[in-house]
Amino acid sequence: MNPSAPASGLSRRRFLSGSASAALALAAGPPLFSIGTGTGVEKPLRLAVIGFGAQGRVLVEALLKVPDVRIVALCDIWDYARVYGERLLKSNGLEVASYRDIEELLAKEKDLDAAIVATPDVFHAPVTNACLRAGLHVYCEKMMSNSVEGARSMVRTMRETGRLLQIGHQRRSNPRYLVARDRLLGEARLTGRITAAQAQWNRAVSADLGWPKKAAIPADVLAHYGYPDMHTFRNWRWFKKFGGGPLSDLGAHQIDIFNWFLGRLPATVVASGGSDYYKNHEWFDNAMVIYEFPLAEGTARAFYQVQTTTSSGGGYFEQFMGAEGTLRMSENPSLTTIYREAHAPSWEEWVQKNYLRANAAPAPEPGAKVDARETAALATYRLPVVTNKAIHQYHLENFFQAIRGRTKLNCPADEAFHSEYAIFKAIEAVETRQLVTIDEPVV
Repeated sequence: MNPSAPASGLSRRRFLSGSASAALALAAGPPLFSIGTGTGVEKPLRLAVIGFGAQGRVLVEALLKVPDVRIVALCDIWDYARVYGERLLKSNGLEVASYRDIEELLAKEKDLDAAIVATPDVFHAPVTNACLRAGLHVYCEKMMSNSVEGARSMVRTMRETGRLLQIGHQRRSNPRYLVARDRLLGEARLTGRITAAQAQWNRAVSADLGWPKKAAIPADVLAHYGYPDMHTFRNWRWFKKFGGGPLSDLGAHQIDIFNWFLGRLPATVVASGGSDYYKNHEWFDNAMVIYEFPLAEGTARAFYQVQTTTSSGGGYFEQFMGAEGTLRMSENPSLTTIYREAHAPSWEEWVQKNYLRANAAPAPEPGAKVDARETAALATYRLPVVTNKAIHQYHLENFFQAIRGRTKLNCPADEAFHSEYAIFKAIEAVETRQLVTIDEPVV
């Protein structure tokens, strides 16, 4: 038994829209219509997309598959990106108003319903706050900000305006994650007492981003937004003024899963990292983090690593290890596996309920002698949930359904701030090389 996973707390308050039954229904839903036409069932929500870099393009490609929403405005300080966005949308039957400046967009576009914010992290707070105060609901990419103060201001503005603010921790709307958390850990308690957790995101070495020289942003425009040059603009994630580095950029997703699945913030964190490979970046290119979670049945430690110098070690995943089993999750379904310890009770009941499916047992090696406590091959299972949408689409759809009053947000800003606080503390631990206590964050 494992009463602490998922524990009561921050995640239970918001679980109405994340039930496993709803998740299964979403996963099995029919293909969606084009954004250009909608379903004709109801008036489309009118959207502005603010920031059309790599993540902005990912979100737009997901939006193009969502019915009854329509992109009507696009904003980016880089003409090159903005023109690319205009052409992409036009090829999908959408003519949009185009802006460099967010203030001009909000002054001229008076009939917007919502904004999708995918700017560099440092601009998340001012852009989101401006949109909320203009009466718009906002979907903002994670991290909320590259500072605790910026993130806190977003929660306060959300509360002051009464508008909805969804933060882009998209795993919280992924049907596979919802089923794993609610059914496998919550109802079936397959892992038994959770004693440890582990997650990682490893990427291979990559060159800094470049740009077409003829398409460079004029120096005065760069300076207006705080950039010293195009290199910093294109590689903002590596600079402390604009982003939070890999631990924030990649780790935010997975550390959020620690907090969400375990139902609380960790109590302490220690960490180590450094700029050991790249010599022209301000943020560390690798980090290893250990959190301590005080759960009902005892302390569980969670280890997280992020590497930007190797893709070895299994890619990206999160796993929760218990006395009776281990749940390994990833947005990549091929990396998702559930392991049953040899001494654990039978899981046949849960197989019959279609909560999981058994894999074929591995054939034993001839003549092999193993210690069953350590190296015997464990029975493995897989999730029966098959998703048929882009990974961000479910989270965007949850946002739009909340605007229409049909559900609650799966990741509202106050809950995201609570979870992201642990990431800010991990960064502090890397920089100070000390044990950091994680108090309850104050909004």
